[in-house]
Amino acid sequence: MSVLQAQKIVIPIDFSDLSFDALEKGLDIAGGDTKRVHLIHVLADLAVNEPGAIWGEINNEKRTRNVKEALREKLQGQRYQGLSIDVEFGDAGFRISDFAKKIGADLIVMPSHGRTGLSRVLIGSVAQRVVQLAHCPVLVLRS
Repeated sequence: MSVLQAQKIVIPIDFSDLSFDALEKGLDIAGGDTKRVHLIHVLADLAVNEPGAIWGEINNEKRTRNVKEALREKLQGQRYQGLSIDVEFGDAGFRISDFAKKIGADLIVMPSHGRTGLSRVLIGSVAQRVVQLAHCPVLVLRS
């Protein structure tokens, strides 16, 4: 199957302009068919000593709801109707790869933020980890 004929496309969204550019590219590849596009946002696990978690103000259900609401607010318009939005928790590279495998994705489209040097060593490269772990092709868009 050609990458341009992918039936299920996963697009990680981190709310950066680059990730929304990746969404546009993924929608173009899908021929505008939003049913073929699956968005995923990965949140870090809550620390046990997080004050909001201790007091019960913050939990994963509320965090998921907030992310989905923010994405729906950002992605208003006919072009984005029918997009699947999922929220996962943990390490972004692993969760994106696992999610793509779980839904049987044919392609992952994501940006590379272009970090180099010390920031890449300290923060790591999510795109690099996804490329290493993914079961399907990964289209990495350079900034």
